[in-house]
Amino acid sequence: MRRALLEALCEADPAAKCARVAALPATWAPLADEAVGAMLAQDPRIPGRPARPTLVSPRDVPFRGLGGPEGRAALVHAVAHIEFNAVNLALDAALRFDGLPPDYYADWLRVARDEARHFTMLSGRLAELGHAYGDFTAHNGLWEAAQKTAHDPLLRMALVPRVLEARGLDVTPGLIRRLREVGDARTAGILCVILDEEVAHVAIGTRWYRYLCDLRGVDPASTFRAVLAEHRVRLQRPLNLEARTRAGFESLELEIPDEGGCHPK
Repeated sequence: MRRALLEALCEADPAAKCARVAALPATWAPLADEAVGAMLAQDPRIPGRPARPTLVSPRDVPFRGLGGPEGRAALVHAVAHIEFNAVNLALDAALRFDGLPPDYYADWLRVARDEARHFTMLSGRLAELGHAYGDFTAHNGLWEAAQKTAHDPLLRMALVPRVLEARGLDVTPGLIRRLREVGDARTAGILCVILDEEVAHVAIGTRWYRYLCDLRGVDPASTFRAVLAEHRVRLQRPLNLEARTRAGFESLELEIPDEGGCHPK
């Protein structure tokens, strides 16, 4: 089973990756496998992804308005890229960290399946707009975060689902409203499905973040603030407080210092 997860993670073709993920069982209890551990550290196929899109610095990804079809296609591509990376992140979370309860692995397999389905929906929408995944540039921020947190599951749960993926809870409602304003109900409907399911994914990150905090005897809320400060991460307004609350955030975790105050940058 662990080999099947590894092959899904290493698969470069997006459609084939999604098919591999869909074929994985719903539950899995890992056994020690030193060869797989070595592969995670050294295998050049990780993460499996196609030659395109071209990856650039986030500041070099051009902004396109949503008023025209090209801009809407660029938006769908950007979200598809996030979802493709999220498939790899979920598989990596299940493979990389040993010794956790069986529910941990079942949760991240579920997330991988959901993210693969999201990517498939967005790929279909891209085709309707005359494009394919890879047609626009993208950045590698999500996977870089996976690399930076590969040594510590608590750090992974804090910074990937609870920071990077949670940001989608904040920005997606505004995108949905804007898409509806320009008459793109089809894309808006896809983003509504994704937003609802991403709340559950961030909640899974919260569940295992708190589990690991309890295991280490540390307070989850103050530890989260300390992690943000240590890694110079600042939450950005506006926050979707309703969605973040459903995803398990506490009020202390959602406090953003005033611009004049002292906070990580």
